[in-house]
Amino acid sequence: MKRISFPTPAALEDAWQRLATTAAIASARKMIDTDGVISPGTSIGRLSDTEWGWLVAAILFGWISTRAQQATAEEIDTERCIRMTGLDPEPWDAGAVLAVFPELAETPDIDWSKPFGQWSQEMVINFLLTAMQLIRKAMIARDMSERGITRSSSASMIARQANAAAGGPLMTPDEFSDEIGL
Repeated sequence: MKRISFPTPAALEDAWQRLATTAAIASARKMIDTDGVISPGTSIGRLSDTEWGWLVAAILFGWISTRAQQATAEEIDTERCIRMTGLDPEPWDAGAVLAVFPELAETPDIDWSKPFGQWSQEMVINFLLTAMQLIRKAMIARDMSERGITRSSSASMIARQANAAAGGPLMTPDEFSDEIGL
């Protein structure tokens, strides 16, 4: 009797990451084809900024479309699925950290003329606590935004549009329980 086992969540995620990467590469290759916008014999060093933009967009769109397919297949949030790159650190987090650099540079009581190894223990603690506070605030602002990667409308607007497209009212399900004032 053969034993059947299910793949682990990590193995499934790895398979989706490989599919997304394959789609990204295929999208880029479509750009460099006899029917593509970039001639196949063009040297990478000769690409214009516009052509680089086309390649980058093709790669991103190929990768994102596969991640959106994963979100649909696994019934998970598209935004979160697209943010999961499998990289360490996650670019999504690195961007939030990068956004706080200007404010972090204004941390009081830091002697920026000294190398980090010469900072006092109190100075390091002050710097790290300030960094943690600013990064936490940036990540909350990022995650609480009504705008996401895949949509420019709020979740409630998307729900209204989906209801209307299906022939329903321009109301979200939670609005059906609102009391009618008399």
